Amino acid sequence: MRDPRPHTGEPPALDLLNTRWAGAVPEDLLADLDGLRLWLDLTGLTDRVPVDEHTLNALHAAREAVHTAVTTAEHAPLNRVLEHGRIRRELTDEGPRDVPEVADPAWLPGWLAADNLLHLIAEAPHRIRQCAHPECVLFFYDTSKNGTRRWHSMATCGNRAKAARHYQNSSSSNR
Repeated sequence: MRDPRPHTGEPPALDLLNTRWAGAVPEDLLADLDGLRLWLDLTGLTDRVPVDEHTLNALHAAREAVHTAVTTAEHAPLNRVLEHGRIRRELTDEGPRDVPEVADPAWLPGWLAADNLLHLIAEAPHRIRQCAHPECVLFFYDTSKNGTRRWHSMATCGNRAKAARHYQNSSSSNR
């Protein structure tokens, strides 16, 4: 099965948020175990996490916590997700390494997304954005040089906004 989402390639925290999107009808990749399996395959976690209702519920809770942290000033739900794990540091032949330790494997994907959000917030919180199109619910991490990106995709939402402006300008000038 191919990834049906309209926007991929974002950091893990935002990729988890983008498992929900708006189309003719709102869609949710994590609506069932098949979608969970696909998302775990895409994130490389299939071998480490059970594909079951417990994992799906944990991932829903983590997604809501990440969404709340990104869209409001409330951080308690994210902290509750982070309580499910920790980072253990170790030295290897290749150098220092951080090893996530999550007691309940069902919480690993959500915990990794929550941990990733902490890194994004520490790096540049103002670059975590929701698409500016009023009907779009997708998120992106603005990597543009000047930090002024507005759309998750110029090819879709950006063009729709430009077309709407053009239509509005041309219809108002024809009056």
